[in-house]
Amino acid sequence: MMSEKKKWEANLKAESSKNNIEDLTWISPEGIPIFPLYTKEDLNDLPHLGSIPGDEPFVRGTRTTMYVGRPWTIRQYAGFSTAEESNEFYKKALKAGQQGVSVAFDLATHRGYDSDHERVEGDVGKAGVAIDSVEDMKILFNNIPLDKVSVSMTMNGAVIPVLASFIVAGEEQGVSKSDLSGTIQNDILKEFMVRNTYIYPPEPSMRIVGDIIEYTSKEMPKFNSISISGYHMQEAGANLVQELAFTLADGKEYVNAAIKRGMDVDSFADRLSFFFAIGMNFFMEVAKLRAARLLWHRIMKEFNPKNEKSLMLRTHCQTSGVSLQAQDPYNNIVRTSYEAMSAVLGGTQSLHTNSFDEAMALPTSFSSRIARNTQLILQNETKVTTVIDPLAGSYYIEKLTSDLAEEAWKLILEIDELGGMTKAVASGMPKLKIEEAAAKRQAAVDRGEEIIVGVNKFKPDQETIVDILDVDNIAVRDSQIRRLKQVKKSRNSKTCEEALDNLKKAASSGKGNLLDFAIEATRARATVGEISMAMEASFGRHKAQNRMLSGVYGAAYANDKDFLKIKNSIESFVEVEGRRPRILVVKMGQDGHDRGAKVIATAFADIGFDVDVGPLFQTPAEAAQDAIDNDVHIIGISSQAAGHKTLAPKLIEALNENDASEIIVICGGVIPQQDHEFLYSKGVKAIFGPGTNIPDAARAVLNLIQTNKGRK
Repeated sequence: MMSEKKKWEANLKAESSKNNIEDLTWISPEGIPIFPLYTKEDLNDLPHLGSIPGDEPFVRGTRTTMYVGRPWTIRQYAGFSTAEESNEFYKKALKAGQQGVSVAFDLATHRGYDSDHERVEGDVGKAGVAIDSVEDMKILFNNIPLDKVSVSMTMNGAVIPVLASFIVAGEEQGVSKSDLSGTIQNDILKEFMVRNTYIYPPEPSMRIVGDIIEYTSKEMPKFNSISISGYHMQEAGANLVQELAFTLADGKEYVNAAIKRGMDVDSFADRLSFFFAIGMNFFMEVAKLRAARLLWHRIMKEFNPKNEKSLMLRTHCQTSGVSLQAQDPYNNIVRTSYEAMSAVLGGTQSLHTNSFDEAMALPTSFSSRIARNTQLILQNETKVTTVIDPLAGSYYIEKLTSDLAEEAWKLILEIDELGGMTKAVASGMPKLKIEEAAAKRQAAVDRGEEIIVGVNKFKPDQETIVDILDVDNIAVRDSQIRRLKQVKKSRNSKTCEEALDNLKKAASSGKGNLLDFAIEATRARATVGEISMAMEASFGRHKAQNRMLSGVYGAAYANDKDFLKIKNSIESFVEVEGRRPRILVVKMGQDGHDRGAKVIATAFADIGFDVDVGPLFQTPAEAAQDAIDNDVHIIGISSQAAGHKTLAPKLIEALNENDASEIIVICGGVIPQQDHEFLYSKGVKAIFGPGTNIPDAARAVLNLIQTNKGRK
């Protein structure tokens, strides 16, 4: 008897010029062949089949009833400006149907600086809420009962002072730490790979992770001690196999670290949680969550837990930020809706849906309401909660689950061979793999091989202007500095100094739990910055090495006539000028999101530019000096966290003060249209927003340099 697949192929030959299955097969970015047809033959020898929801290996979900028993938690990630404004936003959102609070902190807080520090001038209140002390944290949760509302906090670098402030804020609200529920991200390894909001080097950072796991397992039974995050990996360009493998390998490393401290695996494993991004490859994202549960079960079996809950992967998901586009932005509402459905069909425990305007700025109340209601409609109108794991048994989903799991497992074994994730991170392997994947994807978009509606195909006739949230960074910083002065004036200085000194001693001696000492310092009104600096005195502050890929972006354009034409233009420039056009790509302030900067750097280098990449976290004065020292023609500012209105003018001022006004300044990244005129008035010569075609940008930059030289 002819198999289903053979019968289909026979029909195909009669109907189509593409007469075999290989002609119609797509190779995904993960290297997985996606066939046009799946049949029951594809389910042969898949060991995970046959389980039911709530049973090992939990592919079909961690609970027997899943959403039929209780829907996923609607948890919107938000925070902006001051604690007062964020508090009002949270209260309105909870009243409107949000079921938990998820806090976004500003970059100054992430990096352990108080708002009055000179290095955070453009960062305060911009990409999240500014928290300088427990007084800010108390305002943040004013009239939000912390014994009833679950709180998730995305914090890694300054995790000790932030968690201490949360615990003390709960105490002073009358809530015992044992009654606090929620999650602290506390996932430092991924920061060294992608997001870069680290403070200390890897070894002391891992001590901090262990201290928090230990403390919360003893004192906070309702609180998740870590949220192991793949989200930022996908946002930085990782494909789904990389996101799976690196995230789960991070988790394995944290488990090993806790066990080495003498902790029993069952004392903490059921309070570990995960956090994944959900992008636009709909079915693969569904399969990814199922594969994650399968693989985590496989990993945790190695530790021989006695409690079945220690084998379960529970996850929060967030729809993709990088899939959102500034062009034709209302399309983003559709993108987020599809991504949310994908997360739900994959069995997430909680979900955040991004707002359509986040490709341009922080979300407004209007856009946040649409994002939240996307989930409310999913829960209440689509009937998706009436059936448990509705895609189970799908030939495609089950095979894809297996394929993703096995490809990710190969990468996990590669990491094991390196000695685990800490050593892999130190080698730079994960970071380089992610940057290579990001460069390949950007080339595919620029070449039109991957279609982005409204960006490289089906473009609108005219630009859509939407209202955006504009945070007055200067006013917020002034407000925070006033409160900081008041906190320091009203506290007992001797008690505070003693508490900070005890923390320093614990950090340097390696004895005691750092969170314990930080809580005492917080009660004495030590600030986030002071607590961070006390530990930095012993641990130091980590500085990443800059590495740049070459050849990855250019390989996608081999023999492309237009690409070769740009390269020829650069060679003509060299003949005339005696050197290549030289660009310095910089990130200023505390924004560590460097995907855009790295992609631009590798692409421009492949095109023929001489490219320098400045170190992360520069001040405008430092970036200007780098440009002068490297004798560049042009500086490209990469902006993600809305600090451009403060930082770009200061960079131009610094160049002028150093008689280097001939160096051209351009900007790229998340820059709202409404900010363009301001930046141009301050001396910025060009702005390249999200979705910019890189070869087109390279032509424009070369023309700017040539025009500028012609004016001399």
